[in-house]
Amino acid sequence: MRAFVRAVLEEGSEPVEVQEASSGFDALRLLPRGAYDLVITDINMPDINGLELLRFVRQGPQHRDTAVLVISTMSSDRDRDRALALGADAFLPKPFSSQALQEAIAKCLELRSGAGGAA
Repeated sequence: MRAFVRAVLEEGSEPVEVQEASSGFDALRLLPRGAYDLVITDINMPDINGLELLRFVRQGPQHRDTAVLVISTMSSDRDRDRALALGADAFLPKPFSSQALQEAIAKCLELRSGAGGAA
């Protein structure tokens, strides 16, 4: 899934730098090292889950305004509502197409740029 997401991000007309985290703890290690326009997280990850990562992102001042897209096979309304309540800009249930991913990314970045965020 990470390879698919990376390929979709890199196929766009705008050059992007993609950093991958293999687990929630890996993401927590990477986040303080830079500014990010977008964080894409899966709810189900090794170590800590994507909702815990989202909580961390929204609580810290460095990434509070970073766009966050949550993806997951856990696609009930409850799961989506939890992600959005914690501050996700969009929720994309798996499986999804490259077009659906591109649209969700655009929505996240547009929401954050319209709110004066980092995107």
